[in-house]
Amino acid sequence: MKTFALTVSAAFIAIAATTTFSPDADAKVSVSKRSEQLQKDVKVKNMRRHQLALQRIADANNGTRVAGSSGYDQSADYIEKQLKEKGYKVQRLPFDFPYFEEVTPAKLSRTQPDIRDFVNGPDFSIMQYSAGGSVTAVAQGVDGGLVIPPVGGSTNGCDAANFAGFVPGNIAVIQRGTCTFGTKVDNAILAGASAVIIFNEGNTPERSGEIGGGTLGAPKGVPVISTTFAIGQELRAGGQTLSITTETISEIRSTINLLAETRSGNANNVIVVGAHLDSVAEGPGIQDNGSGSAAILEIALQMSKGKYKAPNKVRFMWFGAEEAGLLGSEDYVANLTAEEFAKIKLNLNFDMIASPNFVRYVYDGDGSDTPEAGPAGSAEIEQVFNDHLAANGLAFKATAFDGRSDYGPFIDNGIPAGGLFTGAEGIKTAEEAAIYGGTAGVAYDACYHLACDTYDNNNETVFEELADAAAHAVWTFANKAYPSAALARSAQSRSAASTKYSDRWLYKGSHLQR
Repeated sequence: MKTFALTVSAAFIAIAATTTFSPDADAKVSVSKRSEQLQKDVKVKNMRRHQLALQRIADANNGTRVAGSSGYDQSADYIEKQLKEKGYKVQRLPFDFPYFEEVTPAKLSRTQPDIRDFVNGPDFSIMQYSAGGSVTAVAQGVDGGLVIPPVGGSTNGCDAANFAGFVPGNIAVIQRGTCTFGTKVDNAILAGASAVIIFNEGNTPERSGEIGGGTLGAPKGVPVISTTFAIGQELRAGGQTLSITTETISEIRSTINLLAETRSGNANNVIVVGAHLDSVAEGPGIQDNGSGSAAILEIALQMSKGKYKAPNKVRFMWFGAEEAGLLGSEDYVANLTAEEFAKIKLNLNFDMIASPNFVRYVYDGDGSDTPEAGPAGSAEIEQVFNDHLAANGLAFKATAFDGRSDYGPFIDNGIPAGGLFTGAEGIKTAEEAAIYGGTAGVAYDACYHLACDTYDNNNETVFEELADAAAHAVWTFANKAYPSAALARSAQSRSAASTKYSDRWLYKGSHLQR
């Protein structure tokens, strides 16, 4: 694991502090010196002011800033107003997306042969984009592709042939495995299932309990819930009648991405700096992702000053509907023309950078510590962050590109990416607590996706540290010399990359997809 301890040699710091990529607008000031000035100008008190504004917006809108709501719209209005006051031209990029909300908790019970009411939460949960409805029918296990623990890699339900002999109208009971939940449900619907239960794989502790947080990727026409391996084994045994009730809102809504870019800089060399602006429906999202949104807003506001003219154009973006499955960034990348696509040199992503019980994570661009590297150029982005944090005596470690944030559509189309992250629902280890402080055995952010993700749910120290690292990376790549011929990205390269990552990712945004 690529972890940097707290001791850094003076020689290394001196080398890192004098590194330059190319001259900025003022030839007498090195890129590194101007980076230091930008870091000083990006103050935590101003970022906290932006977060407070987002908190007040959520308070006035039922405690949420979820995409497709008035809370999100007013959050976008706030960002736009701040940018326009500093002279930015702001573009609103509208798109439609499938909105999903569970109105009342789902219910699951067995009515025959012996009655049992299962408990929402520990026993089962609804899956994102499940239809609403009430179904009482016979449960039937799907046979093909099953595995018996401790073996993993179930293909159960991944092929229509697995449903040979399935009785239309029954409730399909399917094992989690290699393909997406959405694929399993599509095949079940084709076979005539009236509802679907997906149970965990059972081969590891992580794949034995209730799945929780799963997404079907798009709205489906039947109720769908997930459950534990043990309950799944019980329900697929045959001869059982189940009752499933779900009440959901699943409809198409409209929302926007916001875009603002520096007035100076070569429009053929674009650095996209992104953060998602939306929260989940359950809370105000002031850490997730008011932290990233506030940080890139403050960087943009400071870069409006004349001393921050750079050779490349910086495009700041606030994405909507990330929490629904990266839908804003997907829409943006999908609708780039071939010419626009080739101009984007990289994406810097900042999602959750003030977790209360933090670890300083850097996305593993070179793939040296995690399963997969990003596209060519991602390793350099990682190195810029690593060098900056090391030069400032700050411990850090690598984190995987696993599909959980808005870098996803960029790297899935061959655009290099990188960024920072301070942790979500994962549990801090004793080793991490020794390095970073905080409390072992507690989540990095105990309020992740909850109503308590408020203004108070932020660590100002790490927020300032990572905002400085973000400002440094933005300025570094805004000044990098890009030979246009050597780094132009073609439509062919875009097509070749289009399925490299996304189908293999465990997550689609914050939700498990397989």
